[in-house]
Amino acid sequence: MFKITLIVGMLFLVAVTWAADESQATITKYENEIKNDGSYNWEYGTSNGIEAKESGVGSAYAAGSVAYTAPNGENIQLEYTADENGYQPRGAHLPTPPPTPDYILRALAYIEAHPFTRIQLRS
Repeated sequence: MFKITLIVGMLFLVAVTWAADESQATITKYENEIKNDGSYNWEYGTSNGIEAKESGVGSAYAAGSVAYTAPNGENIQLEYTADENGYQPRGAHLPTPPPTPDYILRALAYIEAHPFTRIQLRS
């Protein structure tokens, strides 16, 4: 789990870096701490406004965030957790599913109001 999160995070950082020519950007903040119990914490920031941080416990759990300005000027803020339920990103820029159609909502309401009567078979 941790390896997947780390790889996704690094690929994300590479994509952001290649998106614009910011070759003069410098690292303004860097912290990295690994404890004997397997927990860790890292954080960095750059002069062009990229900020990222993550904390977790070995390969069992990770939580973090990434913030940067997209090439179109939109401020991107992504928060995520990775645990036994998988990778769960959250951010206003992420796509969302379309609303449930009205006819589906009506059908679900009908099914709920008219439960199926179970048939008892003879043994």
